[in-house]
Amino acid sequence: MEDYIIRGMAAGQQVRFFASSTKNLVEQARKLHNTSPVATAALGRLLTGTAMMGSMCKNDSDMVTVQIQCNGPIGGLVATSDAKARVKGYAYNKDVMLPPNKIGKLDVGGALGQGVLTVIKDLGLKEPYSGQTNLVTGEIAEDLTYYFASSEQIPTSVALGVLMNKENTVRQAGGFIIQMMPFATDEVISALETRLKEFTSVTSHLDAGETPEDMMAVLFEGMDYTVEDKIPTEFYCNCSKERVSKAVISVGKKELEDMIRDGEPIEVNCHFCNSHYRFTVEELKEMLKAAR
Repeated sequence: MEDYIIRGMAAGQQVRFFASSTKNLVEQARKLHNTSPVATAALGRLLTGTAMMGSMCKNDSDMVTVQIQCNGPIGGLVATSDAKARVKGYAYNKDVMLPPNKIGKLDVGGALGQGVLTVIKDLGLKEPYSGQTNLVTGEIAEDLTYYFASSEQIPTSVALGVLMNKENTVRQAGGFIIQMMPFATDEVISALETRLKEFTSVTSHLDAGETPEDMMAVLFEGMDYTVEDKIPTEFYCNCSKERVSKAVISVGKKELEDMIRDGEPIEVNCHFCNSHYRFTVEELKEMLKAAR
């Protein structure tokens, strides 16, 4: 199945939803960063959630970044998505290893521990919007649910999942975000709460061959629902040697002069996609001219 996000409305426009299948982009992140299973699960959940949040943006130039800073062994996570649901991200400690949690699953909550979740939305205004909440469980879906409720005052249910194969490749990944409109009736809210409790897990549905559309059909059975859009999503990093050279120039003339004096080429690594860019001494000299 190709990676994509659907978005739509249900129950007479009282509910809006986003649902996704993201196996390929999570596997791409795992390959690029060579993440451990629990780091793959944590990063995959955050990438999936952030891609759906990116698809909420109205303008093509809008960006959403979700940062998690925590005291668990993973140290933190970052994911950034544009309005086309092209997402990138990384884990601070990609090698974290932990035993399974009490129910035999990858212990994402244990990897994160306590910390804060920050959402930064760059909507082309003078200042980006920033909202911050404490981690509730460290399982990421519940933390995003709490963020929407407390920081944006939107009653929301977030579900995210990453299922691994025995050889540690990604078997399934996906998620959904369901949000109540201000005029949603108690009857609709109550019915959805019951169905969400009965819903097994995103990955079990995907692993049974279901699509994001099928998952929403289960949750909204009997409530008129409409899929309004289907958006491809992918792991995508817009770094390039030219962009990285501008970042190197921005460190300042003195630092560039020191690098040139060392007489050795430098290598710069992109945190988001793990690409390496090499600059020779001659290239550094050209960059020094541009810095003046």
